[in-house]
Amino acid sequence: MKRKYWIVLLMACFSCQNSQKTVLDEPIPNAEIENPPEWAKEVVWYEIAVERFRNGDASNDPKAEDIVGAYPGFVPEGWTTTPWTQDWYKEDPYFSNLENAVDLRGNSIEKFVDKVQLRRYGGDLQGVLDKLDYIDSLGVTAIYFRPLNDAPSLHKYDARNWRHIDVNFGPNPSKDKQTISAETPEDPSTWKMTEADKLFLKVIDECHKRGIKILLDYSWNHTGQTFWAWKDVLEHQEQSNYKDWYWIESFDNPETSTNEFKYHGWAGVPSLPEIKETQKQDLSKSLTSFEGTIYNETTKQHIFNVAKRWLDPNGDGDPSDGVDGYRLDVAAETPLGFWREFRKQVRKINPNAYLLGEIWWEEWPDKLLDPEPFLKGDVFDAVMNYRWYRAVRHFFNESPNKILAAELIDSLNSFRSTIRKDNNYAMMNYTGGFDTPRILTSLFNKNKYKYYCKVHENPSYKIHRPDAETFQTLKLLLVQQYTYFGAPHIYAGDEMGMWGADDPSSRKPLIWPDFIFEDETTHPLGEKRPVDKVTFNDDLFQFHQQLIRIRKSNPILIHGEIEFIDIADSEGMLAYRRYDDSNEMIAIFNHHNSTKEISIPRAVDVDFIDVLNERTIENKSNKLKLKIPARTACLIKKK
Repeated sequence: MKRKYWIVLLMACFSCQNSQKTVLDEPIPNAEIENPPEWAKEVVWYEIAVERFRNGDASNDPKAEDIVGAYPGFVPEGWTTTPWTQDWYKEDPYFSNLENAVDLRGNSIEKFVDKVQLRRYGGDLQGVLDKLDYIDSLGVTAIYFRPLNDAPSLHKYDARNWRHIDVNFGPNPSKDKQTISAETPEDPSTWKMTEADKLFLKVIDECHKRGIKILLDYSWNHTGQTFWAWKDVLEHQEQSNYKDWYWIESFDNPETSTNEFKYHGWAGVPSLPEIKETQKQDLSKSLTSFEGTIYNETTKQHIFNVAKRWLDPNGDGDPSDGVDGYRLDVAAETPLGFWREFRKQVRKINPNAYLLGEIWWEEWPDKLLDPEPFLKGDVFDAVMNYRWYRAVRHFFNESPNKILAAELIDSLNSFRSTIRKDNNYAMMNYTGGFDTPRILTSLFNKNKYKYYCKVHENPSYKIHRPDAETFQTLKLLLVQQYTYFGAPHIYAGDEMGMWGADDPSSRKPLIWPDFIFEDETTHPLGEKRPVDKVTFNDDLFQFHQQLIRIRKSNPILIHGEIEFIDIADSEGMLAYRRYDDSNEMIAIFNHHNSTKEISIPRAVDVDFIDVLNERTIENKSNKLKLKIPARTACLIKKK
């Protein structure tokens, strides 16, 4: 899910899962609409949170008035944007004005993780445009934008409105505010394109010219406190035309001095009032899929209108100028019936649009949700594949304990077994992002996945630069990611070698090589820590480039079948082949701390090459014999 507010959904260790269900691959009534688009299987994803990506236009940087309505519920005296290159854990000058202050929930604002929610760095869409050549050079072919909708927070899930791009992401915030205020929010005929909207359309156009797809993030589960409909509810209470948009328990009685107004916020967060559905999901024990739809038809239609706006911005029936799909936030907390309607609306406008669901936890801290109910062809094309990452992290990182390769294989097979083949190929194989520790820090710490990953809740959690062993583990895991079912995902900055604990410390501004950053010397608990230079990691960047080139030049890694290979050492050696009728590639991983020699039978009388390490492998007596150095991988194909 997201943000500082992701307070209960932490994670435990990977465990093998066996299922009696089988893949449902029978024909479906309308394959053109119900199957994932072919392009979704071929892309490499790049996740961008614009506020922390690049400040390309300092003139549009947020002012204090722009963050009103975000956590903690007020703007402290002396607030200003934070220098891009500042030591992450060093306190901003205005932090001292938070002493004795409380947030929206009445909690003291004492910890760094709370104070840092106030930071803004001024990242914007011009910064994205300025770095499109960099993105293109990396080799990625699809950008997943965290929410761009107009909102006061750094994360943008607390929308002021859904229909416009955030005013501070565009070139003229003051003009955009005037444009927005002149519209009738529920009437699309009055909606205009702001300067920020126009700049986003330019981003879409420039990306499409480069063959890069665009995915836009929305949460239809809740809005922010400054959302226009919610403000009307606050003002007019039971007389508001929008009272049925939200889960409201009781309205204020103006005849009393007590404020009786009570409502539901996402995860109990008061700044994120929840959209009302036809039934309330019971989250007291677990989170599962549920039927129903959004309660108010006007709310639903407004959502459809917003979705259409970015799928076909000029309304000419040709969606080529629009986004290529949507990532849907906290998707399991919105009813299946609504998602079915949403899919029909989206695919009617663009039959090749991709719908990605955030399907994460069933029960914290041990059980991830099986996405099968969402992947039958009538809801989503894919989900963020947290289950895959937790499993491979467990194996390659021995986190939180050591498991055999056979256990990893069992789990991977189990995950695929309940999901249709096309959906498996379209998965976003997600190693981490805005809501998790940076992958390097995740691997540097041997604890459970996303479990006590903030230093204030786990003082032993390592927040400094990861060691060489961690970088090697990362490379092993990345090779597996780029050779497995599904589309690989990169959280912008991971390819640069960035590190960081769980949200909010996974949201540092990107470490562009043309900047000189302060050393990281500060510990948020006042403890000693190593002094770390903050610099762009060229080796890791080039390794990502290499893996992307290998994937693109070997389509078997995208469309091929998979077969796990039984080798003598099933403890720390993992091997599988991706294949079709005429081609194959073999991926082999040595997770041991020593060199291993293996032999794999091959009937063809030709030599092979290791495309990852650029070496020839002789095929003697119809056997591939090769030595694999400790904690490395190889990718073998016919020469």
